[in-house]
Amino acid sequence: MDILKVIVTDILGDAAFLVGLFALVGLVLQKKAFPDVFAGTVKTIVGFLIFGVGAAAAVATLGNFQTLFSEGFGIDGVLPISEGVTALALTSFGTQTAIIMVIGLLANLLVARLTPMKYVFLTGQHNLFFSAILAIVLSASGASDLVTVVVGGLLLGFFAAFFPWLCRNAMPKVTGTDDIGIGHYVTIGYAFSSWLGGKVGDPAKSTENIKLPKSLGFFRDYVASIALTMVVFFYIATVAAGKGVTDELAGGTNWLVFPLIQALTFAAAVYIIITGVRMFLGEIVPAFLGISEKVVPGVRPALDCPAVFPYAPTAVIVGFLTSYAAGLVMMGLYIGLGWTVIIPVAIPYFFIGGTAAVFGNATGGWKGAVTGSAIVGVLISLGPQLIYPIMDSVGLQGSSFPETDFTAVGWPLYQVLQLGTGVGIAITFAVVAAIAAVVFGIDRREKSRRAVATEGAEQ
Repeated sequence: MDILKVIVTDILGDAAFLVGLFALVGLVLQKKAFPDVFAGTVKTIVGFLIFGVGAAAAVATLGNFQTLFSEGFGIDGVLPISEGVTALALTSFGTQTAIIMVIGLLANLLVARLTPMKYVFLTGQHNLFFSAILAIVLSASGASDLVTVVVGGLLLGFFAAFFPWLCRNAMPKVTGTDDIGIGHYVTIGYAFSSWLGGKVGDPAKSTENIKLPKSLGFFRDYVASIALTMVVFFYIATVAAGKGVTDELAGGTNWLVFPLIQALTFAAAVYIIITGVRMFLGEIVPAFLGISEKVVPGVRPALDCPAVFPYAPTAVIVGFLTSYAAGLVMMGLYIGLGWTVIIPVAIPYFFIGGTAAVFGNATGGWKGAVTGSAIVGVLISLGPQLIYPIMDSVGLQGSSFPETDFTAVGWPLYQVLQLGTGVGIAITFAVVAAIAAVVFGIDRREKSRRAVATEGAEQ
């Protein structure tokens, strides 16, 4: 079992190795020459590792910002960050989580093979997070270990295909192609942001085409605009926290220089992230032709959210700021109501809010980016509020899951399981079957419309 944990958490749970494995399989199935297989696999992994280096730097700097902000404004509460709560969960539910993920990966391939949801979810860490919340919810409801891993694995496999499918129409509006899907479990939020953008704005008025005065022309450079924005935020948090708190984080650096370095480091991290994404996308899409043709016809890779960052870099920072502001408003509301205080952690708000803005911008320009990311900012604050009592009931305190898709599955699952394990599972799979039936129905209608459109074009 320890070996299984290592395979799942250190290999299959590592996005770089997981995506590299699929690239390898795809290239081999295409019968590429060894040099091409080797180069394609390595470049895919290296691209993801470059992304990981940038992400780690971003997480570190945002972590420092969070500390300064929390200390400066005297706020304590629940931190909605999946990495934290998953780490806690693995200490108590490590085996269940590991097996759920293995079963889920296999079930994902089966669902992609048998249904119109032709997506393989390649964001390994997010599958690990989803496995953890399923293990927590099922175990907290009194399900046996066997029931937990089987039911959890099947649910993971189904939703790993379903949630990217939910964004099947939104994703091409961002990327201009349907070759890839979004592999980040906030697809409910992203799909809604895309829909809302089309209602409130004009895609021609993109965040990337905003006309700025010449004196502000540097804002067109996303590195410069991110750097300036983060400098302002870091100095506000630093002044509020004071010299003592800042000195503890600065490690000998002058406390007034430290926020400047952190802000510029964050801008560098974003640049690294985008560079890595461009590199692995250039390899993984062609490699997937092999899997599409040989194993799961028509399959698409569902990739992590930074895959969309290069399409609207300015929207990313707009989304971060807007969603974070929404999170702060929600935090004030919780304080006023006397509810559990969900502190808006900068890390998920950057990645989730930024991605929501990219989707909103694609359909509604800057208005879509602002509106969509604001709504998603509210959703990823409400989600942890609903889920946290479940975490707390099994001794996982101080952190929760912010992702909308986890809330949409985890919270209802917990509620129906309170009716009894057998009854709850029966209801759950009845709902899954109903969702699958709806998917098949929608797929038939979409194919029919495409056929009619094709006939009309030919005539």
